[in-house]
Amino acid sequence: MIHKPLVAAFATLSLLALPIQAEDTASLAAAIEEHLEFAEYGSSIILPEQIPAEDWPNLLVIDARDAAQFEADHIPGAVNIEWRKAVAQRDEISREKPVVIYCNTGSLSAQAVFALRLLGWDNVRVLQDGLEGWKAKGGFEANRRALNPAGE
Repeated sequence: MIHKPLVAAFATLSLLALPIQAEDTASLAAAIEEHLEFAEYGSSIILPEQIPAEDWPNLLVIDARDAAQFEADHIPGAVNIEWRKAVAQRDEISREKPVVIYCNTGSLSAQAVFALRLLGWDNVRVLQDGLEGWKAKGGFEANRRALNPAGE
């Protein structure tokens, strides 16, 4: 089964690598290879239902969509760092506290997470299915709903 956010990340990375000089390509490839060899499947993603409501305030939540989309709707408490600016604004992203990055569906945020992980941020994760999935699963209550699906 192909994981769409991962495919998108590789596609973007290949486009970003185009202007790199030939001698730099080997070091970039080595860094990517090293990351992928040690990355566990799922280590870069988190589902809304895995986050208890009381844990959300302890996370740095980043909306990776553009400013207009963020202004129209976002997860309360999120900050806006557009996915393509995540590397440039990496000093604003904690290395200590858990970081959850989302977009509409998870594809663009996966690219930002992949790039940040290559740069050493092992505390960042993609919110699987993005804002739309978060809403569909109950938002901050997704964890409670998943643990108690019958509403007991």
